[in-house]
This record gives sequence, structure tokens and C-alpha cells, in this order.
Amino acid sequence: LDWTMNLGRARAQVGGPVGGPGKALQGNIDPNILFAPPAQIASEVHRVLDSFGTPHTDRSTTGPTHIFNLGHGISQYTPPEHVTALVEAVHSHSRKLRQS
Repeated sequence: LDWTMNLGRARAQVGGPVGGPGKALQGNIDPNILFAPPAQIASEVHRVLDSFGTPHTDRSTTGPTHIFNLGHGISQYTPPEHVTALVEAVHSHSRKLRQS
């Protein structure tokens, strides 16, 4: 999915209910956010992860799940430290969501 699609709506349309035969959704942050300051990157990561809804954590069922990714390719001019900020924000916020 690209960054113009709301993950919550996509999950409702194709992901299926928790505990059901769900499908994984992949995406959907705008790759241009990687040119913003790290605090803004983290804020956008939180928004994207939160838009998916309650994360799927029950290993005895099949879905739905979210694979965080850029909505399109990464620019060769992206500052590497901003990619690091993105990955750290995804890991940190994902852990918090799964503990809720």
C-alpha cells in the first residue's frame, strides 16, 4: 500500500477480522518523510502504525498483520541517519502497541 491509503480501511476491506483468515498488509509511509527531522519521522511512524488498529499478536491464529514499509522506493539522497531514526521509531512504537 502507498501512503495515500488508510491502513485501517484497507484492513477492514481485505485484511479480515482478528482470528480469521486474514491477509498481511504492507506499507505505507511516504518515503519523502525521510527528508524531515527525526522527530517528525517518528511522529509519522506512530500515525501509520496507529492507523492499522490493534496489532495481531495471537500466534495461534492467522491474521491480519502489518509489515511496515515505505509506500514506494527510497531515494538515493536519503540521509542514512534518517533511515536509522525510522527503523528505531518502528521498533519502539511497535513494541508499545503489542504490550497494550
